[in-house]
Amino acid sequence: MEIGSIFHARAVPLIVMVLDQLDRETIDACREGDPDAFRALFEAYKDKVYSIALRYSGDPAAAMDIAQDTFVKLYSSIGEFRGEASLETWLYRVVVNRCLDHRRRLLRRMPFVGDLIEAGESILQRLVKAEAAQTVEQAVAKLPEDQRIVVVMRYTEGRSYEQIAEILGCSRGTVASRLSRAHKTLERRLGYLRRSL
Repeated sequence: MEIGSIFHARAVPLIVMVLDQLDRETIDACREGDPDAFRALFEAYKDKVYSIALRYSGDPAAAMDIAQDTFVKLYSSIGEFRGEASLETWLYRVVVNRCLDHRRRLLRRMPFVGDLIEAGESILQRLVKAEAAQTVEQAVAKLPEDQRIVVVMRYTEGRSYEQIAEILGCSRGTVASRLSRAHKTLERRLGYLRRSL
């Protein structure tokens, strides 16, 4: 089974599982190469993986590439999962690593490329809000990688400090410090928005 075919499968009968039901049996079945088990794992996590990748990259095509890389990595390394953390935490660590890898590859290829985000609608009020959102997204995209990923995980994914620390393999204090530095940087860069909206 080709991993890319999962992204394009339509109306395939799937085992519907709640995230909590992705237990050792599903992981063991994935290790044995069971395509239905991997498909169930994919279906359970694809939206979250894509969401993190999109928020990190700001580009739907790049996010799709990162998501696909994540699931390819998951497929090839499911045997390395030891169960010391939850499957979800381990998977998010894989996503974070793929995001960082993508950024490094992009910077090697095009070191002067900024994040380009299209502005949305024609109604003046919506345009102003869209431009403000774009400015915020660009400011977040310019944060150092360690700060950007905690901002994305905290505010986009709604993760707790403890969850972020576990996913990133650092202390809760490190997460708090990175968020604090990100907040200060964003306040400096975006403080004028609060006064103008």
